[in-house]
Amino acid sequence: MHPIFSGAKIAVLCDGHLLTLLRDDKPTIPWPGRWDLPGGGREGCETPEECALRETWEEFGIRLDPQCIVWRQAYPGQGAGGLDTWFLVATVAPGTFDQVVFGDEGQRWEVMTVEGFLGLKDGIVHLQARLREYLSRA
Repeated sequence: MHPIFSGAKIAVLCDGHLLTLLRDDKPTIPWPGRWDLPGGGREGCETPEECALRETWEEFGIRLDPQCIVWRQAYPGQGAGGLDTWFLVATVAPGTFDQVVFGDEGQRWEVMTVEGFLGLKDGIVHLQARLREYLSRA
């Protein structure tokens, strides 16, 4: 069993591009109307990888191979109830983003450059910071 955590987000990268979604603009959800990455809350006894991969499937219709995950980092006390959250990075083959079947969460999806995501004024700031951290270590 994996230690308790609240959820996981994953940056899915391909040749300098990133899979993103514009969150719904509902005041009842965290970060309404902001650009986000795949991921969400943990279900059952999932590992961070299982959580992120399930959410990617639910949100984008893409089944990622766990072997494509190249970075994993826990961030303490960031989630609901002060629980840890995880940030993962996956690198995928060209053509992967062509397989997207957008789910029912979010207003729309977009493949944007990593630099474009990092420069968004309406991006989720802590996810931008986590991606920068990964890039500084890669």
